[in-house]
Amino acid sequence: MNTDLKALELLFQRPLEPVFTTRDQGKTVFDLPESFYTDRYRNNSEEVANRFSQNVQTRIPLRELTSVPNLDFAAKLGRKHQFSLFNSLHREIASQLVKLYLDAPNLQQFVSLAAYTKDRLNPVLFQYSYAVAVAHRPDTREVPIPNISQVFPSNFIEPSAFQDARQEASVVEKNGNRAPITIPDNYTASDREDEQRLAYFREDIGVNSHHWHWHLVYPASGPATVVNKDRRGELFYYMHHQILARYNVERFCNNLKRVLPLNNLREEIIEGYFPKILSSVNNRTYPARISNQLLRDVDRPDGSIEISDVERWRDRVLAAIDQGFVEDTKGTRIPLDEKRGIDILGNLVEAAPSLSVNMQYYGNLHNQGHNIISFAHDPDARHLEDFGVMGDVTTAMRDPIFYRWHGFIDNVFNKHKALLPVYTNDELSFNGINVTYVEAKIGAGPARPNTLLTYWQRSTANLAAGLDFGPVEDDTIGANFRHLQNAPWTYTFNVTNSGARRTATCRIFICPKTDERNQPLRLEEQRLMAIEMDKFTAELMPGENTVRRESTQSSVAIPFERSFRAVGVNYQPTAADELARFRFCGCGWPQHLLLPKGKPEGMLFDLFVMFSDYANEAVAQPTNTPNDACSTAYSFCGLKDKLYPDARTMGFPFDRRLPNDNLTDFVGAFSNMAKTDLTIRFNDKLVG
Repeated sequence: MNTDLKALELLFQRPLEPVFTTRDQGKTVFDLPESFYTDRYRNNSEEVANRFSQNVQTRIPLRELTSVPNLDFAAKLGRKHQFSLFNSLHREIASQLVKLYLDAPNLQQFVSLAAYTKDRLNPVLFQYSYAVAVAHRPDTREVPIPNISQVFPSNFIEPSAFQDARQEASVVEKNGNRAPITIPDNYTASDREDEQRLAYFREDIGVNSHHWHWHLVYPASGPATVVNKDRRGELFYYMHHQILARYNVERFCNNLKRVLPLNNLREEIIEGYFPKILSSVNNRTYPARISNQLLRDVDRPDGSIEISDVERWRDRVLAAIDQGFVEDTKGTRIPLDEKRGIDILGNLVEAAPSLSVNMQYYGNLHNQGHNIISFAHDPDARHLEDFGVMGDVTTAMRDPIFYRWHGFIDNVFNKHKALLPVYTNDELSFNGINVTYVEAKIGAGPARPNTLLTYWQRSTANLAAGLDFGPVEDDTIGANFRHLQNAPWTYTFNVTNSGARRTATCRIFICPKTDERNQPLRLEEQRLMAIEMDKFTAELMPGENTVRRESTQSSVAIPFERSFRAVGVNYQPTAADELARFRFCGCGWPQHLLLPKGKPEGMLFDLFVMFSDYANEAVAQPTNTPNDACSTAYSFCGLKDKLYPDARTMGFPFDRRLPNDNLTDFVGAFSNMAKTDLTIRFNDKLVG
């Protein structure tokens, strides 16, 4: 492997250790120019270099910088301060740092620049900005970006596990019978707290890693080449909308009512949350929020926020939706139409500075809501506490209030969607196409059709790469944890094509049929909780066609091993196409949560399939974009360096109002659609 690319890969390991310490299980060390050592080590650089160079197999020399950067812009974020993408100051610092990395003239200078800056910056700021640059530079396409849970495992795992892991690594030989560390199934609350029924979803490592990776692929600040991506604002809406739909359905699975949107920031927050995880940079616990907490204005050294500001921005955004247009900084009216309206609103609500049509007027609604909630415990810094989990994209989804805040944000987007015209028959139909049979079945044996299975599984994630100042020779320090899992299944659709050969887009959704009280849901309610399961193209020959699709091929999810993949070349695939997918496909919903949990007695859903005309939906990709093996999870994450591959609005046909009162009548009116009852049965047993 090119040593420069290898160096970039190694800079993801042991993020708190100085750059001169060994990496790659103690086999590799950087040879640093004298100028790279910080003031702390410059006077004894030869001593530390010799100490960490003993018994290494590979030495990677780093070149002097042609231009030493001025890092004063990052000085306001100390090395032991928490870093937040929701904080405007932090985001601007990260934006400048990303630009600095992208502007490095060649690969060698980028390697040297990254190594030089690593020990002079906040570690989380560095890892985020560095990962964004690696993901977007054309000369680093071969560098794998590890899962954030492996870089900063303390953001995801109960703290006592690390003490046990270091003890195990110190006492038991590397090749001995080293036991993985078991993470408790429930450690944030007891069963007296109803919200704890959803802890398996909110605190899942894969779920939180997905949220972090999405914001890595779609940062809100930075150079235009990084931020201004095709349909970015719409993706912000749709990815979070789908998370909320899935969460509400999970609540039904656990006999809880759907999320109550946080429409009023002046009411007490009923839900408390005690996260019991540590900050990666200062080893402090993320602060808790007590039950019935009242939110207050935030007045802190790195930014002040008034609740009245957020309320004013909310009212302006809602007024713009009612009027059907937004106004830019010059007063030009930009219509919120059927095609671009949701994209404009997504960038405006998340407040991407370079993409919001008028940030001064419409403000910073989404992010500042996160910030106010995250400082509820210490809004004026009198106790010197940092933000809670809602202030960090790697941890925000752990907190029940995340879903209430995004319930409000989703309602803003849905208000726009509700004002759009109902889909017409021409937009929904596909003449000559008739879906005659729908089935989802586990395996090839005698399993009952349209009955799917979920259960508990125990798996192990490797913490070694993120355990700083531990035994350098270790490449496996396992953490054993429980998570939901599903038995793989196969879709089978029979489709009659009465015309010539056609290319179709197959769209698969599941919709809950009843709420937590087992009351039937209206079509409008089902529409808002429709869960996208897959989307793919199919060739329909004249006559009868049988279309089959494996659940593991979903356009929404990434395989389990990509959510918890091991670090290092020893664990990477050797086949070229598999290696490319392994490296670039870290963004996506975790496959093990593709299905809702269901219920032990079985929970009924509508399995919906629609075949639409690909000729009306195809997207002509730019001819100068490189081929990329990563096409998984494009429903939520798009395609790297390419346009979103579906011209329809995301979530079609459930993203808008439908011309019927119930799903049966809707499907019955169009031959290119079909549905069937689907049962998801939860087996409360542990496998693995």
